[in-house]
Amino acid sequence: MAYRVCFVCTGNICRSPMAEAVFRARVREAGLDGLVVVDSAGTDGWHEGDGADPRTRTVLDAAGYDLDHRARRFQATWFERLDVVIALDEGHLRELRGLAPTAHDAAKVRLLRGYDPAADPGDLDVPDPYYGQLGGFENCLSVIESASDGLLGAVHEALKERAP
Repeated sequence: MAYRVCFVCTGNICRSPMAEAVFRARVREAGLDGLVVVDSAGTDGWHEGDGADPRTRTVLDAAGYDLDHRARRFQATWFERLDVVIALDEGHLRELRGLAPTAHDAAKVRLLRGYDPAADPGDLDVPDPYYGQLGGFENCLSVIESASDGLLGAVHEALKERAP
C-alpha cells in the first residue's frame, strides 16, 4: 500500500504545487516511485481547475522540476486515505486540523518546515509569494527544497515501519 502525502496551501497554485513537484522529484530520485503518492490541494476553492501560477511554473521549469497540475480544494473525506497532510503555514495547519474528522486525522497534519533542521522553530511558515515578484517564488522554492529532504527521511522511516 502506497504512502500518501498531500501538500496544502491556500489556493493550490503557488506553494503547494511547488512542494508537490519538488517532493515528487525527491521521491523519484530515492527510488520510491510506486511506494509514495504525492499530490496537493488548497484550503480554499478560488482557483479550482486552474493551472499553477505562471511564476510557479517559471521557477520550477528553471530548476528542472516537472509539474502537471490543476488546482483543487482539500476535502475532509481525504483524511482517511492520506498518511500525512503537509501544511505550508500555521494558518493552513489550524484550518486543516479543524477540518479533520478525528483526533487521529488531525495528528496527520504537519508543517513542512518542521522537517527542516535549519528552520527557525519560531517561524515555520513557507512565505506566500503570490503578491510579490519572481524573487519571492525563487525564495519559496529554496525553502521548500530545504525542508523536502527531512520530509523524505521521515517518509522513508514510515515506509520501513510498514514493511513486514
